[in-house]
Amino acid sequence: MKIVVLDGESLNPGDLSWQSLEQLGEFTCFARTASDDIITRSQGVEIILTNKTPLNAKTLAQLPALKYIGVLATGTNVVDLAAAKAAGIVVTNVPAYAPDAVAQMVFAHILHHTQAVAAHHQAVVDGQWVNSKDFCFTLRPLQSLKGKTLGLIGYGDIGQQVGALGLAFGMNVLVNTRSEIKHLPQGARWVERDTVLNESDIISLHCPLTPETEQFIDQQTLALMKPKALLINTARGGLIDEAALAAALAQNRLFAGVDVLSTEPPSADNPLLHAPNISISPHNAWATKEARQSLLNIAVANVNSFLKGKVINCVNL
Repeated sequence: MKIVVLDGESLNPGDLSWQSLEQLGEFTCFARTASDDIITRSQGVEIILTNKTPLNAKTLAQLPALKYIGVLATGTNVVDLAAAKAAGIVVTNVPAYAPDAVAQMVFAHILHHTQAVAAHHQAVVDGQWVNSKDFCFTLRPLQSLKGKTLGLIGYGDIGQQVGALGLAFGMNVLVNTRSEIKHLPQGARWVERDTVLNESDIISLHCPLTPETEQFIDQQTLALMKPKALLINTARGGLIDEAALAAALAQNRLFAGVDVLSTEPPSADNPLLHAPNISISPHNAWATKEARQSLLNIAVANVNSFLKGKVINCVNL
């Protein structure tokens, strides 16, 4: 059985081992694959693993030997699931491999804004502490999280982890999901979406990108947020109207911390790249070594199960 990884660099830049996959078949791994090379590299291959390399209907039609696609992520929009199903190709994903890592990044962005560690470090390096008349100084008011309200839009594995951290910091937690959740941890309560927007000091997005949620954070919903509220997005860039958010940031109405953008890598003219009051990490919330190892372990288990005739984590059949 031929197994090919089309874009292994992001999952494994060299600090993990592919040995568990190598033991399952004739294995080849490419660091990344350009669109023009997908067909050539995939000819005669029964099992393809991909993270962000797209496999559309036109491509799948040219790969008659293909039996299985393993998406090395939770989101599966890189694969035409309907075309794969029509061709009898099993598609699996990797769920719940890094909720702790992503939740950790959420609070990295939150603490970046509330404590201003990077800005104060630079001030110290620039000599402001050496020349200070007092034993300490602050560049702007610092904020405690205790007593603040954390709003979560979406409450899957990651949202639950973020909520637990918020409660540990002594925050009040508001949760919004499509269906009401009646049983939540003490200190958390389910509310309507507008209530989250109106009442939260910090709003963190954890919902999937669907036609209903695409750019739902727009000029109208941004206007509902409290002045100086902090918006965090570690879910999908397409949830936000980036031009509208950039305008709100420029007006000093809001703050933001994002790990995802609508197009990745972003174009140089993405309005958020040059906006004030925002911190941006390059879609690496998921990429701790521990999380990547967990992802690889689940991906290998998916393949191994398929080879034994029992499909797990299937998303299209």
